[in-house]
Amino acid sequence: MIPALSRRRLLTAAAGGFFGLGLTQWAQAQTAVQPPPRRAKPDEYSVAEPVSIEVNARPLAGFDTRDRSRVRFGELEFRSGLVLTSKFRGFGGLSGLRLDAKGERFIAISDKAGWFTGRIAYRGKAMTGIEGVEASPMLGPDGRPITARGWYDTEAIALDGSLVYVALERVNRILRYDFAKGFTHAGGEEVPLPAAARKLPNNKGLEALIAVPRGQPLAGTLIAISERGLDVRGNILGFLIGGKSPGQFAVRRSDNFDVSDATLLPSGDVLLLERRFSWLGGVGIRIRRIPLKSFTPGAVVDGPVIFFADLGYEIDNMEGIDAHVTPEGDTVITMISDDNFSMIQRNLILQFTLLG
Repeated sequence: MIPALSRRRLLTAAAGGFFGLGLTQWAQAQTAVQPPPRRAKPDEYSVAEPVSIEVNARPLAGFDTRDRSRVRFGELEFRSGLVLTSKFRGFGGLSGLRLDAKGERFIAISDKAGWFTGRIAYRGKAMTGIEGVEASPMLGPDGRPITARGWYDTEAIALDGSLVYVALERVNRILRYDFAKGFTHAGGEEVPLPAAARKLPNNKGLEALIAVPRGQPLAGTLIAISERGLDVRGNILGFLIGGKSPGQFAVRRSDNFDVSDATLLPSGDVLLLERRFSWLGGVGIRIRRIPLKSFTPGAVVDGPVIFFADLGYEIDNMEGIDAHVTPEGDTVITMISDDNFSMIQRNLILQFTLLG
Protein backbone atom coordinates (compact mmCIF):
# COMPACT_ATOMS: atom_id res chain seq x y z
CA MET A 1 0.00 0.00 0.00
CA ILE A 2 1.38 3.40 -0.98
CA PRO A 3 0.97 5.98 1.80
CA ALA A 4 -0.80 9.22 1.00
CA LEU A 5 1.53 12.15 0.47
CA SER A 6 1.08 15.28 2.53
CA ARG A 7 1.66 18.73 0.99
CA ARG A 8 4.86 18.90 3.02
CA ARG A 9 6.22 15.67 1.54
CA LEU A 10 5.13 16.65 -1.96
CA LEU A 11 6.76 20.05 -1.64
CA THR A 12 9.95 18.48 -0.35
CA ALA A 13 10.05 16.20 -3.36
CA ALA A 14 9.25 19.00 -5.78
CA ALA A 15 11.87 21.29 -4.28
CA GLY A 16 14.58 19.31 -5.99
CA GLY A 17 13.20 20.63 -9.23
CA PHE A 18 12.88 24.32 -8.49
CA PHE A 19 16.12 24.84 -6.69
CA GLY A 20 18.27 23.98 -9.14
CA LEU A 21 16.80 55.74 5.89
CA GLY A 22 14.59 58.08 7.71
CA LEU A 23 10.90 57.72 6.95
CA THR A 24 10.92 60.59 4.44
CA GLN A 25 13.88 59.13 2.56
CA TRP A 26 12.27 55.70 2.67
CA ALA A 27 9.03 57.08 1.22
CA GLN A 28 10.99 58.76 -1.59
CA ALA A 29 12.56 55.43 -2.49
CA GLN A 30 9.10 53.87 -2.76
CA THR A 31 7.21 56.37 -4.92
CA ALA A 32 7.14 54.15 -8.03
CA VAL A 33 4.60 51.91 -6.32
CA GLN A 34 1.92 54.55 -6.41
CA PRO A 35 -0.90 54.82 -9.04
CA PRO A 36 8.65 21.08 -10.31
CA PRO A 37 6.41 18.69 -11.62
CA ARG A 38 5.85 20.55 -14.84
CA ARG A 39 8.32 22.56 -16.84
CA ALA A 40 6.42 25.45 -18.46
CA LYS A 41 7.44 27.04 -21.71
CA PRO A 42 8.99 30.48 -21.17
CA ASP A 43 5.87 32.27 -22.39
CA GLU A 44 3.16 29.82 -21.42
CA TYR A 45 2.14 31.84 -18.36
CA SER A 46 3.29 35.23 -19.59
CA VAL A 47 0.96 38.23 -19.52
CA ALA A 48 0.07 39.18 -23.09
CA GLU A 49 -1.54 42.58 -22.43
CA PRO A 50 -2.66 44.76 -19.49
CA VAL A 51 -5.71 43.28 -17.79
CA SER A 52 -7.53 43.64 -14.46
CA ILE A 53 -7.69 40.36 -12.57
CA GLU A 54 -9.27 39.01 -9.41
CA VAL A 55 -7.01 37.52 -6.76
CA ASN A 56 -8.56 35.45 -3.99
CA ALA A 57 -6.97 35.35 -0.55
CA ARG A 58 -7.33 32.72 2.16
CA PRO A 59 -5.93 33.68 5.58
CA LEU A 60 -3.48 31.42 7.40
CA ALA A 61 -4.49 30.42 10.92
CA GLY A 62 -0.88 30.76 12.07
CA PHE A 63 2.70 30.32 10.90
CA ASP A 64 3.71 27.25 12.92
CA THR A 65 1.68 24.31 11.59
CA ARG A 66 2.14 22.46 14.90
CA ASP A 67 1.24 25.36 17.21
CA ARG A 68 -0.98 27.99 15.60
CA SER A 69 -0.86 30.15 18.73
CA ARG A 70 2.90 30.68 18.51
CA VAL A 71 3.90 34.08 17.09
CA ARG A 72 7.63 34.54 17.93
CA PHE A 73 10.14 33.16 15.43
CA GLY A 74 13.71 34.29 15.98
CA GLU A 75 13.65 38.08 15.80
CA LEU A 76 10.34 38.16 13.93
CA GLU A 77 6.76 38.14 15.23
CA PHE A 78 4.06 36.76 12.95
CA ARG A 79 1.34 39.25 12.00
CA SER A 80 -0.65 37.48 9.26
CA GLY A 81 -0.43 35.49 6.05
CA LEU A 82 -2.51 34.82 2.95
CA VAL A 83 -2.66 32.06 0.35
CA LEU A 84 -3.25 33.76 -3.01
CA THR A 85 -5.05 32.16 -5.96
CA SER A 86 -6.55 33.42 -9.19
CA LYS A 87 -8.41 32.04 -12.19
CA PHE A 88 -6.11 34.17 -14.35
CA ARG A 89 -3.67 31.73 -15.91
CA GLY A 90 -0.73 34.12 -15.76
CA PHE A 91 -0.97 34.77 -12.01
CA GLY A 92 1.90 33.13 -10.14
CA GLY A 93 5.65 32.81 -10.18
CA LEU A 94 5.95 35.79 -7.82
CA SER A 95 9.67 36.43 -7.52
CA GLY A 96 9.92 40.01 -6.23
CA LEU A 97 7.85 42.59 -4.36
CA ARG A 98 8.10 46.25 -3.42
CA LEU A 99 5.59 48.12 -1.24
CA ASP A 100 4.81 51.78 -0.72
CA ALA A 101 5.64 53.52 2.56
CA LYS A 102 2.29 52.46 4.06
CA GLY A 103 2.69 48.79 3.11
CA GLU A 104 -0.45 48.97 0.99
CA ARG A 105 0.17 49.55 -2.71
CA PHE A 106 2.58 47.13 -4.32
CA ILE A 107 4.50 46.21 -7.43
CA ALA A 108 5.23 42.51 -7.81
CA ILE A 109 6.97 40.70 -10.63
CA SER A 110 6.41 37.26 -12.03
CA ASP A 111 9.36 35.27 -13.27
CA LYS A 112 7.50 35.08 -16.60
CA ALA A 113 8.23 38.78 -17.22
CA GLY A 114 4.97 40.22 -15.93
CA TRP A 115 4.03 43.07 -13.59
CA PHE A 116 1.34 42.75 -10.95
CA THR A 117 0.18 45.94 -9.23
CA GLY A 118 -2.55 46.48 -6.68
CA ARG A 119 -3.27 47.08 -3.00
CA ILE A 120 -3.11 44.96 0.14
CA ALA A 121 -6.23 45.32 2.30
CA TYR A 122 -5.94 45.17 6.09
CA ARG A 123 -8.12 44.78 9.13
CA GLY A 124 -6.05 46.14 11.97
CA LYS A 125 -2.62 44.55 11.65
CA ALA A 126 -3.80 41.57 9.61
CA MET A 127 -3.87 41.35 5.84
CA THR A 128 -7.33 40.41 4.54
CA GLY A 129 -7.02 40.47 0.77
CA ILE A 130 -5.50 41.81 -2.44
CA GLU A 131 -7.52 44.41 -4.35
CA GLY A 132 -7.42 46.27 -7.65
CA VAL A 133 -4.87 43.95 -9.24
CA GLU A 134 -3.66 44.63 -12.76
CA ALA A 135 -1.39 42.31 -14.72
CA SER A 136 0.85 43.81 -17.44
CA PRO A 137 3.71 42.52 -19.60
CA MET A 138 7.19 43.94 -19.12
CA LEU A 139 8.18 45.90 -22.19
CA GLY A 140 11.60 46.33 -23.74
CA PRO A 141 13.20 49.40 -25.34
CA ASP A 142 11.20 48.69 -28.52
CA GLY A 143 7.88 48.75 -26.66
CA ARG A 144 7.30 45.04 -27.17
CA PRO A 145 7.07 42.42 -24.38
CA ILE A 146 10.56 41.29 -23.44
CA THR A 147 9.40 37.69 -23.82
CA ALA A 148 9.60 38.31 -27.58
CA ARG A 149 13.38 38.43 -27.05
CA GLY A 150 13.35 35.22 -25.04
CA TRP A 151 13.82 37.22 -21.82
CA TYR A 152 11.55 35.95 -19.09
CA ASP A 153 13.35 34.82 -15.93
CA THR A 154 12.75 38.11 -14.07
CA GLU A 155 13.88 37.50 -10.49
CA ALA A 156 14.47 40.76 -8.59
CA ILE A 157 13.09 44.27 -8.32
CA ALA A 158 14.35 47.53 -6.77
CA LEU A 159 12.91 51.05 -6.61
CA ASP A 160 14.58 54.46 -6.70
CA GLY A 161 11.93 57.17 -6.83
CA SER A 162 10.07 56.64 -10.11
CA LEU A 163 12.79 54.32 -11.39
CA VAL A 164 12.23 50.58 -11.22
CA TYR A 165 15.06 48.09 -11.76
CA VAL A 166 14.44 44.46 -12.72
CA ALA A 167 17.06 41.70 -12.87
CA LEU A 168 16.81 38.94 -15.48
CA GLU A 169 18.58 35.81 -14.36
CA ARG A 170 18.98 33.63 -17.43
CA VAL A 171 20.37 36.38 -19.66
CA ASN A 172 22.23 38.23 -16.87
CA ARG A 173 20.79 41.67 -17.53
CA ILE A 174 19.20 44.51 -15.56
CA LEU A 175 16.48 46.68 -17.06
CA ARG A 176 15.60 50.19 -15.79
CA TYR A 177 12.04 51.48 -16.10
CA ASP A 178 10.85 55.04 -15.49
CA PHE A 179 7.34 54.64 -14.14
CA ALA A 180 6.81 58.40 -14.49
CA LYS A 181 6.56 57.63 -18.20
CA GLY A 182 3.57 55.31 -18.32
CA PHE A 183 3.78 53.27 -15.10
CA THR A 184 3.89 49.57 -16.06
CA HIS A 185 3.42 50.58 -19.72
CA ALA A 186 6.92 52.13 -19.77
CA GLY A 187 9.69 50.51 -21.80
CA GLY A 188 12.85 49.24 -20.15
CA GLU A 189 16.42 50.24 -20.91
CA GLU A 190 19.46 48.08 -20.21
CA VAL A 191 21.79 49.04 -17.37
CA PRO A 192 25.50 48.56 -18.13
CA LEU A 193 26.87 45.71 -16.00
CA PRO A 194 30.35 44.57 -14.99
CA ALA A 195 31.75 41.83 -17.19
CA ALA A 196 31.72 39.37 -14.28
CA ALA A 197 27.98 39.89 -13.82
CA ARG A 198 27.31 39.06 -17.45
CA LYS A 199 29.25 35.80 -17.01
CA LEU A 200 27.24 34.45 -14.07
CA PRO A 201 25.71 30.96 -14.47
CA ASN A 202 22.50 31.44 -16.42
CA ASN A 203 20.36 29.63 -13.83
CA LYS A 204 22.15 31.00 -10.73
CA GLY A 205 22.44 34.61 -11.78
CA LEU A 206 21.19 37.91 -10.36
CA GLU A 207 18.54 37.24 -7.72
CA ALA A 208 18.46 40.30 -5.43
CA LEU A 209 18.51 44.06 -6.06
CA ILE A 210 18.64 47.06 -3.72
CA ALA A 211 18.66 50.69 -4.88
CA VAL A 212 20.33 52.63 -2.06
CA PRO A 213 18.52 55.94 -1.40
CA ARG A 214 19.95 59.31 -0.38
CA GLY A 215 21.04 59.62 3.22
CA GLN A 216 22.45 56.10 3.39
CA PRO A 217 25.97 54.76 2.91
CA LEU A 218 26.42 53.88 -0.78
CA ALA A 219 23.67 56.32 -1.80
CA GLY A 220 23.03 56.08 -5.53
CA THR A 221 24.40 52.54 -5.75
CA LEU A 222 22.51 49.55 -7.11
CA ILE A 223 23.42 46.44 -5.12
CA ALA A 224 23.01 43.25 -7.15
CA ILE A 225 23.53 39.80 -5.65
CA SER A 226 23.55 36.48 -7.48
CA GLU A 227 21.68 33.39 -6.40
CA ARG A 228 24.73 31.14 -6.46
CA GLY A 229 27.39 32.63 -8.67
CA LEU A 230 30.45 31.66 -6.64
CA ASP A 231 33.95 33.09 -6.32
CA VAL A 232 37.07 30.95 -5.96
CA ARG A 233 36.41 30.59 -2.20
CA GLY A 234 32.86 29.38 -2.69
CA ASN A 235 31.19 32.63 -1.62
CA ILE A 236 28.29 34.26 -3.47
CA LEU A 237 29.16 37.03 -5.92
CA GLY A 238 27.61 40.48 -5.65
CA PHE A 239 28.14 43.79 -7.43
CA LEU A 240 28.02 47.51 -6.56
CA ILE A 241 26.76 49.19 -9.71
CA GLY A 242 27.02 52.97 -10.13
CA GLY A 243 27.47 55.25 -7.12
CA LYS A 244 30.80 56.52 -5.85
CA SER A 245 32.44 53.12 -5.19
CA PRO A 246 31.45 50.56 -7.81
CA GLY A 247 33.01 47.14 -7.61
CA GLN A 248 32.57 43.49 -6.72
CA PHE A 249 32.02 41.90 -3.31
CA ALA A 250 30.95 38.52 -1.97
CA VAL A 251 28.42 37.20 0.52
CA ARG A 252 29.78 34.48 2.78
CA ARG A 253 27.94 31.28 1.88
CA SER A 254 27.13 28.82 4.64
CA ASP A 255 25.01 25.73 5.24
CA ASN A 256 24.23 25.40 1.51
CA PHE A 257 21.91 28.42 1.45
CA ASP A 258 21.44 30.38 -1.78
CA VAL A 259 20.22 33.98 -2.14
CA SER A 260 16.53 34.62 -2.90
CA ASP A 261 16.15 38.37 -2.36
CA ALA A 262 17.18 41.32 -0.20
CA THR A 263 15.77 44.55 1.15
CA LEU A 264 17.11 47.61 2.96
CA LEU A 265 15.77 48.57 6.36
CA PRO A 266 15.27 52.24 7.23
CA SER A 267 17.89 51.64 9.96
CA GLY A 268 20.52 51.00 7.31
CA ASP A 269 20.81 47.22 7.55
CA VAL A 270 20.27 44.78 4.69
CA LEU A 271 17.99 41.80 5.21
CA LEU A 272 19.13 38.91 3.02
CA LEU A 273 16.52 36.24 2.28
CA GLU A 274 18.01 32.82 1.57
CA ARG A 275 16.76 29.29 0.88
CA ARG A 276 18.14 25.79 0.61
CA PHE A 277 17.05 22.31 -0.36
CA SER A 278 18.41 18.87 0.43
CA TRP A 279 16.83 15.42 0.09
CA LEU A 280 17.66 14.75 3.72
CA GLY A 281 16.73 18.10 5.27
CA GLY A 282 14.04 19.29 2.86
CA VAL A 283 13.35 22.98 2.25
CA GLY A 284 14.49 25.76 4.55
CA ILE A 285 14.56 29.56 4.48
CA ARG A 286 16.42 32.07 6.59
CA ILE A 287 17.08 35.79 6.90
CA ARG A 288 20.48 37.29 7.68
CA ARG A 289 20.94 40.89 8.85
CA ILE A 290 24.01 42.63 7.41
CA PRO A 291 25.12 46.26 7.93
CA LEU A 292 24.90 48.25 4.71
CA LYS A 293 28.24 49.92 5.45
CA SER A 294 29.98 46.53 5.13
CA PHE A 295 29.17 46.35 1.40
CA THR A 296 32.41 47.66 -0.09
CA PRO A 297 34.50 46.59 -3.09
CA GLY A 298 36.45 43.43 -2.24
CA ALA A 299 34.53 42.75 0.98
CA VAL A 300 33.09 39.41 2.07
CA VAL A 301 29.91 40.38 3.94
CA ASP A 302 28.20 38.32 6.62
CA GLY A 303 25.71 38.76 9.42
CA PRO A 304 23.69 36.90 12.04
CA VAL A 305 20.69 34.74 11.19
CA ILE A 306 17.58 36.40 12.64
CA PHE A 307 14.96 34.00 11.25
CA PHE A 308 14.77 30.38 10.11
CA ALA A 309 11.88 28.17 9.00
CA ASP A 310 11.41 24.80 7.37
CA LEU A 311 8.39 22.86 6.15
CA GLY A 312 7.02 22.61 9.68
CA TYR A 313 5.97 26.22 9.05
CA GLU A 314 3.80 27.92 6.46
CA ILE A 315 6.49 28.49 3.87
CA ASP A 316 6.97 27.68 0.22
CA ASN A 317 9.54 28.78 -2.33
CA MET A 318 10.04 32.18 -0.69
CA GLU A 319 11.56 34.52 -3.29
CA GLY A 320 10.66 38.09 -2.32
CA ILE A 321 11.17 40.30 0.73
CA ASP A 322 10.47 43.95 1.54
CA ALA A 323 10.10 46.19 4.60
CA HIS A 324 8.00 49.18 5.61
CA VAL A 325 7.32 51.12 8.82
CA THR A 326 3.80 51.52 10.21
CA PRO A 327 2.46 54.75 11.75
CA GLU A 328 2.85 53.00 15.13
CA GLY A 329 6.58 52.58 14.45
CA ASP A 330 6.57 48.83 13.72
CA THR A 331 9.01 47.64 11.08
CA VAL A 332 7.02 45.12 9.03
CA ILE A 333 8.73 42.45 6.94
CA THR A 334 6.75 41.12 3.98
CA MET A 335 7.69 37.94 2.11
CA ILE A 336 6.16 36.31 -0.96
CA SER A 337 6.61 32.91 -2.59
CA ASP A 338 6.98 31.71 -6.16
CA ASP A 339 4.70 28.74 -6.84
CA ASN A 340 6.46 27.89 -10.10
CA PHE A 341 2.96 27.49 -11.56
CA SER A 342 2.84 24.12 -9.82
CA MET A 343 -0.32 22.52 -8.41
CA ILE A 344 1.49 21.45 -5.25
CA GLN A 345 3.04 24.82 -4.45
CA ARG A 346 1.42 28.03 -3.24
CA ASN A 347 1.60 31.77 -3.71
CA LEU A 348 2.01 32.99 -0.13
CA ILE A 349 2.31 36.48 1.28
CA LEU A 350 3.53 36.62 4.89
CA GLN A 351 4.04 39.55 7.25
CA PHE A 352 6.09 39.76 10.43
CA THR A 353 7.09 42.49 12.85
CA LEU A 354 10.84 42.90 13.22
CA LEU A 355 11.69 42.86 16.92
CA GLY A 356 14.63 45.01 17.90
